[in-house]
Amino acid sequence: MFAATVYAQRRARLQAAGLSGLLLFVGNVDSPMNYHDNILPFVQDSSFRYFFGLNEPGLAGVIDADSGEATLFGNDPDVADIVWTGPLPSLAERAALAGLDRSNAYANLASTVAAARAAGRAVHYLAPYRGETLIEMGRLLDVHPAQVKDGFSTPLTHAVVALREIKGDEEIAEMEAALAVTRDMHVAAMRHAKPGVMEYEVVGEMEGIMRRRDWQLAYPSIFSRRGEVLHNHHHDNRLESGDLALNDTGCTSGGGYASDITRTFPVGGKFSPRQRELYNIVLDMQLAAIEAMKPGVRYLDVHKLSARLMVERMSTLGFFRGDANDIVESGAYAIAFPHGLGHQIGMDVHDMEGLGEDLVGYGEDTERSPLFGLGYLRLGKPLKQGMVVTVEPGMYFIPALIEAWAAEGRHSQYINYGKFREYRDFGGIRIEDNVLVTATGSRVLGAPIPKTVEEVEAAMAG
Repeated sequence: MFAATVYAQRRARLQAAGLSGLLLFVGNVDSPMNYHDNILPFVQDSSFRYFFGLNEPGLAGVIDADSGEATLFGNDPDVADIVWTGPLPSLAERAALAGLDRSNAYANLASTVAAARAAGRAVHYLAPYRGETLIEMGRLLDVHPAQVKDGFSTPLTHAVVALREIKGDEEIAEMEAALAVTRDMHVAAMRHAKPGVMEYEVVGEMEGIMRRRDWQLAYPSIFSRRGEVLHNHHHDNRLESGDLALNDTGCTSGGGYASDITRTFPVGGKFSPRQRELYNIVLDMQLAAIEAMKPGVRYLDVHKLSARLMVERMSTLGFFRGDANDIVESGAYAIAFPHGLGHQIGMDVHDMEGLGEDLVGYGEDTERSPLFGLGYLRLGKPLKQGMVVTVEPGMYFIPALIEAWAAEGRHSQYINYGKFREYRDFGGIRIEDNVLVTATGSRVLGAPIPKTVEEVEAAMAG
């Protein structure tokens, strides 16, 4: 946890956002793996943790937006708990860690909510994303869970997003701590990814580095010789010389902040001329996007800039024909780049998206595109100083996508399907870093992770 004053200040800023009534934050509970007492690793609701700090199940927090009073609801440990867990702090002691001088038994939360509603006061809450929370919210509000889904507070969501998307110095330090370990994980992957090695062996090397710190993955690792499968969580292929291995892996720091890094490298240690040529296009896409980032610039426009550069460079190689701007605006470019340039990152790897992607990533006169590819861009609105976003352009040769579009003649005036078919076995390339928006531009967080062709080959050589 951070200092208690950090959480007190965050709650004070939320209380000053102009809402009236109670602001209710229900923390997560343990989730069974296959029976009640065999639980998955606990992950706290990030908004509860942001305002109340505590990383343990069975808690809730209430902020009175009118008086500013905040209360932690939970249970004091009893002997039956201590037998299994060892000594535990009291509820009041835990509340003090978060800068709270008010605590109450969890059993009294429902009556607190009911009293507020009976008095005609609003009870604001964020959209639940877990089934357990949905059911508990229904109990607390005395409504069917379906009504809970529809009744979340848009004003509270906007207020929470406005606070959480601007990272404080203490948050940046946590993210850079996560990135330091992530760097070690990625370099280890480069050194262990040799011909004949199974993908899961490389994943095991990476996860061992993280687990030695008692940390968890920020998301299931994507490590595969089939990089054209965007969310490939299978690790059952044998690496072969000449493969491109795509490694999208990040971890969560002890303070609960995520990293999200992707590198692509050649099994065997040397890029082929064809791999080098396309890899450098993706690297230039990323570098141009990072260079363009600054407060006030829409991330939608940064995405389009990156896509346009790809189209221009791939056109010289015969993949596209026609005006690059027209190809980007039509969506034809997405045959090779079918996902968004990036997303916000912080306590969640896709920060706050559980609150609603469009509420987090759009608005401010920026709407999500209906186009294939561009519609997957999770962040389109203007950047602000203090935001941290991923920048992860890619280039993929997806046989099923190529053949489906070719069969219907989609964008045939722009796409040379014959050229794309020549690369059906190529796989995919993605390069990703976590980037802080500064007052005048941007800064890539963390120590550099090998990224240029020369750096990657040197790292693989040990």
